[in-house]
Amino acid sequence: MFIVSIDEDQCSGCNSCTEGCPAHLLGFSDDKAHVIGDESECMGCESCISVCPTGAVTITEM
Repeated sequence: MFIVSIDEDQCSGCNSCTEGCPAHLLGFSDDKAHVIGDESECMGCESCISVCPTGAVTITEM
């Protein structure tokens, strides 16, 4: 089980993570990315992490 989270203070608003998430757990509003789905539905693939230029996205294995 994995949990995805986004540090909105570090988020640059590039929207890359939302486009890269195959589970569609991330959304974009107010110029920042947000977790919009159930964060525990994360598959742990790290697609969002690999495209984030600021390191705002983290995945924690539970």
